[in-house]
Amino acid sequence: MPVPVPRQRAVSAAETTHGPDLTLLVISDDAAGTFTVPELSSEGGTRVRVRTARNLTEADRLLTDHVDCVLLDLDLAPPTGPRADSRPDGDTQARDELATLQHVLRIAPRHAVLALTAEDDAERAAEAVRVGAQDYLFRGELDGRLLSRAIRYAVERKRADIAQHQLTESRLRAQENARLERGLLPTPLLEGSDLGFAARYRPGRSRALLGGDFYDTVRTPDGTVHAMIGDVCGHGPDEAALGVELRIAWRALTLAGLCGDQLLATLQEVLEHERQSEEIFATLCTVDIAPDGRHAGLCLAGHPAPLIARSGRAAHLLPYQDGGPALGLLPRARWPRRQVQLGGSWSLVMYTDGLIEGRVSAEGSQRLGQDGMVAMVNGQLERGLGGEELLDAAVTRVRELNGGELTDDVAVLLLERDEARIRRRGRSASRSRPGGPDPSPGGQRPPL
Repeated sequence: MPVPVPRQRAVSAAETTHGPDLTLLVISDDAAGTFTVPELSSEGGTRVRVRTARNLTEADRLLTDHVDCVLLDLDLAPPTGPRADSRPDGDTQARDELATLQHVLRIAPRHAVLALTAEDDAERAAEAVRVGAQDYLFRGELDGRLLSRAIRYAVERKRADIAQHQLTESRLRAQENARLERGLLPTPLLEGSDLGFAARYRPGRSRALLGGDFYDTVRTPDGTVHAMIGDVCGHGPDEAALGVELRIAWRALTLAGLCGDQLLATLQEVLEHERQSEEIFATLCTVDIAPDGRHAGLCLAGHPAPLIARSGRAAHLLPYQDGGPALGLLPRARWPRRQVQLGGSWSLVMYTDGLIEGRVSAEGSQRLGQDGMVAMVNGQLERGLGGEELLDAAVTRVRELNGGELTDDVAVLLLERDEARIRRRGRSASRSRPGGPDPSPGGQRPPL
């Protein structure tokens, strides 16, 4: 039988001002009146308020967010209806004895729970902790000091368990999102091409890997290198998903042989079917570089024109006067394809507007703009930078001018051709062949 203990004295409101209160809900059907909550000590200025429930129905009503800990008498009558524990295996008797605890754990998943039992029932007490209680107490050993410490320990342990669970869930979710988004980023298909490739991607969303900007590069069997960069208006998860759909559609259509106006018209149909509202649109820039690497076709759909830098000459923008509207703005729109000369050695930079819309000073409202970007890139080229280093330096400089992280998505793509290096590699490959240099003028260069 339970051992009588002194009853809890009333705690005045004035006594609760020394620190945050804790609320204890005692669930015990003590018809004989032999069990009472001992007077709780005040440690660290924290007071414990006590609520009581004689059955699980009352407990369900009193289990509010203000309750911090539950003291459950394991001898309380189990709940009626389906058992909380429906596992097919295990000790049936043990499950029956802990059915009340399992019910409380189910209706109070965020509350600390203490199990109360007799001294000669240590095995069931230990099983209660294994099932989910934070600790157990024996009736005969219960006093105010022990109960106060047990409550505080149980509350802190439950908080730590919840925090650890949330952290684990957050890490797993972040890992899954990272794997998903990383898998959605493009892998350039440039096998057999003489062109160098580099790209940088920085989404505007916090802790995201993917934004509304998208890009891709593929080489078709005829040797033509196709490059694309685009921007879905906005930079949330829906825009990121739409950008991925457009990129995959572009790659499929390009490998199927479409280019220029026909390709963009088909992409607009995809956009119109997949977007969440009619206000959503996307800008796009496509470039198809001829197999000889000296000229290309350029299409602009409301997108900034690429920048080209030729050996010994300052970088400048490619022509952009004949561009068409952004995808999704006008039905049956057309996008002219313009021929541009690239030359023997060159670097072509394609970018989204996130790169040029950053501020040039943290305090001002003036934007970098295309002219500012051209001047910045020319400064990097004068330092002898190229390839990966050029993109890193450009993105870093834009962030510095902005006074911190950019709010919009940023994507930058670089394609470059070094004619002297291509010739050296071609001669080296010819000498390494068993038959020596290929006398045929049409001899094929090995892929880089």
